Amino acid sequence: MAQRRSLTVPYGAPVLAISFLACVATGVELSVNNHAADFTLSTKPGPSISLSCLAHNSSQAEELLWYRGDGRVGLKDGNKVNISNICISPVNESDNGVTFTCKLARDKSVQVSVILDVQFPPQLSGEETLHVEEDKDVTLTCNSKSNPQAQTTWNKDNHILTLQQSRHELYQTSEVSQLSIRKVQKSDNGTYSCMVEARWGSGTKYFHLMVEDKKLVFPKEAVIAAVVVVTITILFGIMARKDTFFKV
Repeated sequence: MAQRRSLTVPYGAPVLAISFLACVATGVELSVNNHAADFTLSTKPGPSISLSCLAHNSSQAEELLWYRGDGRVGLKDGNKVNISNICISPVNESDNGVTFTCKLARDKSVQVSVILDVQFPPQLSGEETLHVEEDKDVTLTCNSKSNPQAQTTWNKDNHILTLQQSRHELYQTSEVSQLSIRKVQKSDNGTYSCMVEARWGSGTKYFHLMVEDKKLVFPKEAVIAAVVVVTITILFGIMARKDTFFKV
């Protein structure tokens, strides 16, 4: 007599089965500009960029959604079923690092994202003249924003500036470079230049630093005290000669 054997279902199998069935039920894959996975798109400012999202393996009309960061992109009715295109025009520096994502409307977990890598040189030029009194502090600032990040060099009178730890301080971020000079001296007179070099270009800004003689400043307290003394002296003089005034 044949024995009947029971089929043992491994723990967790129902969950796996449900997940598998959901995947089969959806069955749709997306691609953006022929990329089926997230990718980075390198470009430069100016020209427009077109992103095309396409639904694959769809057995029905699939609505597509576009997002810029967390914000929904408005699409026309004829541009959201099975295939959807968006245009970024013009591309500018503010688009650098922005993520555009195409999602399946009925299952937003099905998606493909594009990160824009907008590469641009530093926009740096011109000159500036600064008049500073001796023993005052001064800060020279230039915009070093670029992508990729640029390298900055500070020069004085066409020579690389020798930094003195007690008097000079450099402050550098991805967007700005600053040179601070404490208690300027007559020897600090000259032309300073901020040279920014990046892969796609370079820029230079000049600073003409004019150190002026220190102005003599009288303490307010001393001036007030002198005025009081003079006033009291005049009053006493008048009081001392009041009899003479009355006789006249």
